[in-house]
Parts: sequence; C-alpha cells; structure tokens
Amino acid sequence: MIEFKGVHKTYDNGNIALKDVSIVINKGEFVFIVGASGAGKSTLLKLLMREEVPTAGEIIVNGFKLSKLKKREIPYLRRTMGVVFQDFRLINSMTVFDNVAFAMRVIGASNVEIRKRVPYILGLVGLHHKARSYPKELSGGEQQRVGLARALVNNPSIIIADEPTGNIDPELSHEILELLTEINRRGTTVLMVTHQIDLVRRFHHRVIKIEEGCVVSDQKAVPACPVKSNIEAAAVDIAGIFPFEEGEHYEF
Repeated sequence: MIEFKGVHKTYDNGNIALKDVSIVINKGEFVFIVGASGAGKSTLLKLLMREEVPTAGEIIVNGFKLSKLKKREIPYLRRTMGVVFQDFRLINSMTVFDNVAFAMRVIGASNVEIRKRVPYILGLVGLHHKARSYPKELSGGEQQRVGLARALVNNPSIIIADEPTGNIDPELSHEILELLTEINRRGTTVLMVTHQIDLVRRFHHRVIKIEEGCVVSDQKAVPACPVKSNIEAAAVDIAGIFPFEEGEHYEF
C-alpha cells in the first residue's frame, strides 16, 4: 500500500512542488497520475522512491515510514519497486539479457537464479528471441519492453512507470499499456505518470490529476470491456508463466 498523509514539499529555492497531498493507493491498483509539466508529478515519484523527503506530512510505502527511514534502509525500500523510465536507460554495451540480469546482480542474485528468471521475464514481454541483441539493434518499443522486463525481474510489488510511452509511437504505446495492465491484473500495483490522455481514456484505470502541486481530482477505475491485445503471443506467455489465481502477486 502507498499512503500520502498531508504531504507538502518545498525545495530549497522556495519552489512549492506539492501542497497538502493525501492519497491512498491500495495493493493491486492501477493508477494514472496526470497533470501538466511542473504540476508536481515528478516530485511525487521522487518522494515515493525516497529521492526527496517531504517538508511536512508522512508517506508510507509497503510498511516503510519514509520520514523515519534510515539511509541504509533505503535500498530495501527500493527493492520493493520496479521503475520504467521514459528514456529507457539501457546500457548499450550490454545485451538484452545482460541489461535485465544486471538488476538481479545488483541485489546479489546467483547465476543459477539469473539463468532461470531472466528468460521467463523476457518471454513475458515478448522478447525471448532478442536476448542476445543489443539496445541499438532494437526499436523504441522493444527497448521499452526491455526496460519493463528489468523493472519486473526482481518481482517488485509496485511498478512505477514514468512516462513509459513518451518516446514510442501510439501503436506501441498501447502494447506497453496492455502489458502493464496484464501485469496489474496478476496482482502488481502499477503507478504510471503520463501525458497521453487517449491511453488514460482507453484503459479505464483510476486517474489522479495534479495541478500546481495539489490533487484536484481522483477518479476511481470504472468497469470496461477488456482491451483487445495486439500482443497475443506475449499474453500466451504470461498465462503460461504465471498460472496463479487472479489477484495473486506472482513469484518465480
């Protein structure tokens, strides 16, 4: 669970980024965060990942009270999260396999674990056949799928997607959202910042809108017909890899 209680954030230069933000995001929700540039969306994510601390108020993430978190405890908080970036942030000198495996090596996973888990995750995002390719050999959509695989590989309870479709074309944007939606359906909480209102309208998840540092609306998810997937092969991979009951958080 994620909870912001009366959170304010003012930077040292006097810029007021967030004002009295109080929101609760329950386990297993999919939430869009929308708003204009400078509205406070990036600050909200930085606070969530403990890159910044609030000026006032409290933030609780997965049982961690961030205002009381010691520096040595921050890595343990971040291991409960997977982050997908707009600009991919892949290492060009590494293959797709090694880019994903790198996230596991950082936390001390064994080679046996890596060899077992990384192929499963690449299958999930439809890139098993690209394991030995390099980032520059991939399309923008494929690079973002690698970024998503890297975010998933350590089995986080929360995925934070910061404008993940900002650098890819609309059709591929829908594919990334379909993947995120399926991952969420299996029990992972997804928090996605976006400017693409067409995606927000199509996928019918909860929407929190921020303007000038304030939450001005919080629209709950509404039932909708399932979105037809353009990546049926990846959906088959998901069903085969994660044969769990709906709502369970997946394990490997």
